[in-house]
Amino acid sequence: MTRSTAAPTYVPQTAELDLLREVIEQHAAIDRPAGSPGEFRSAELLRERLADAGLDARIEPATFHEGWPSALAMAVSLPLAVGVVNPRFGRKTFAALSILAGALFADDIDNRGRWLRRALRRERATTNVIAEIGAPDAPATLVVMAHHDAGRTGVMFDQTLQKKLWERFPERIESVDESLPYWWPAFAAPVAVAAGLLARIRSVRLAGAAFCAVAFGLLMDIRRSPTVPGANDNLSAVGLLVALAERLKGAPIDGVRIVLLSAGAEEELQGGIHGYVEQHGRDLDPTSTYFFAVDTVGSPQLVMLEGEGPVAMHDYTDASFRDLTAEVAEQAGVSLERGMRSRFSTDAIVPSRANFPTVALVSLAPWRAPSNYHLMTDTPENLDYETVSATVELTEQVARRLAAKHAR
Repeated sequence: MTRSTAAPTYVPQTAELDLLREVIEQHAAIDRPAGSPGEFRSAELLRERLADAGLDARIEPATFHEGWPSALAMAVSLPLAVGVVNPRFGRKTFAALSILAGALFADDIDNRGRWLRRALRRERATTNVIAEIGAPDAPATLVVMAHHDAGRTGVMFDQTLQKKLWERFPERIESVDESLPYWWPAFAAPVAVAAGLLARIRSVRLAGAAFCAVAFGLLMDIRRSPTVPGANDNLSAVGLLVALAERLKGAPIDGVRIVLLSAGAEEELQGGIHGYVEQHGRDLDPTSTYFFAVDTVGSPQLVMLEGEGPVAMHDYTDASFRDLTAEVAEQAGVSLERGMRSRFSTDAIVPSRANFPTVALVSLAPWRAPSNYHLMTDTPENLDYETVSATVELTEQVARRLAAKHAR
């Protein structure tokens, strides 16, 4: 884990901080679950704001499979029932079904085939907002990614324990460079039920069933919980798109085309971004197209992730793009930490798995979690706007560096 030792330090402009507050407050007042009228309203407001900056902004349709908490809860319900009932007949069949449930859970939460959701949940419409700055035939393309929908809260997202651990062991917590694998017990529990059935070990079977019960309860709690205001996650990046458009208003950077993309249904485990990559990916050259994912950058410390993976860790494609970003941050005076890996998923995983060079920017509070993540306290007044503005600066300077790199 390293932090840039930048000098001089970037100092945000008051006008930009005011602009960020205005944009974020406007969108935070809208209830924006994926696929809802509020999400579409937020998309339309963003499109209008980008059009006001002189851009040809548009809304493109995409789809997602709704209700990931319900789908995952259904996956663990079968091994939960089997583990409690302990059927006398068909043990091998029920063990195989339990293993299948665990595998489908892992596949879905790791954002791969998503067979579980495809089978159990209906497809719904969402909205992607897209605008471009610069010449369509520029030598390099930088896709700056945000999302405008908001997620649900739930007991699972409570940060009380993590804060207390930080207060008790600050040096240990601040040295953490990978978030905890929260999902592992959930998809391992059905396998434990299967092992207990096959080996006829009661304690293993019941332990697996108990973990299935906990997972089921946490998932259904998310399912019934309200949508958060989502100021940090991820209106901080929506504000960044507007601020970047205003910075480059009438003065695009020669040599790079910047695509401003706000995807819908990110909180449904990456909905809209799949549609964008499927629709536009074939027209983009992976040797000159870069994806810059900005997600939850309103905490005190800006962080560049090295990779992500709720199940299997995936380092983002092309480490040299991360090296370039770190170098630019230092020169721009932006404090940027790197070396962190996340066990949660972001939109960055989709273009990275499509072999596009990808950078993912997040931010952390001192207790090593994004401030107010999926909590009802994720409101505009709780944002660190200086971090957001510093991210705008970094994004602009990365675009300029890419233009210079591809001009050689």
